[in-house]
Amino acid sequence: MPLHLTKVAFKATSLAEMHTWFAERGAEANLTTRYLPKRHAELIGGSLFWIFKRQLVARSEILRFEEAQGGRTHIVISTRLIDVLPAPCRAHQGWRYLDDKDAPRDLAEGEMSGDTIPSDLASDLARLGLV
Repeated sequence: MPLHLTKVAFKATSLAEMHTWFAERGAEANLTTRYLPKRHAELIGGSLFWIFKRQLVARSEILRFEEAQGGRTHIVISTRLIDVLPAPCRAHQGWRYLDDKDAPRDLAEGEMSGDTIPSDLASDLARLGLV
């Protein structure tokens, strides 16, 4: 079972904007972090799940880790953004581990997040801690 990370989609204003940003980046993107995760070997092949409006909404595959300038680390991710069934998640700084058993499932082809519950309602319920 792969291990995953969660990270806030900082400055994103919508899920559509996130898709556009990723589409303009080519096949890979680098996220720079201060430290190499201790469990980095378990993360390769896992995903980085994006938090937007207190929900996990999408994921990107973690491809590898590379050294960056100043002793930092690049988390190299695929720019193929995969929408997932929105799941509540508190915002945090940096990244956090997410076990595979706790990761939300991918949305099926043609399925929209609102097919299960409208996304704005899901966001409101998540903010209130009800889902």
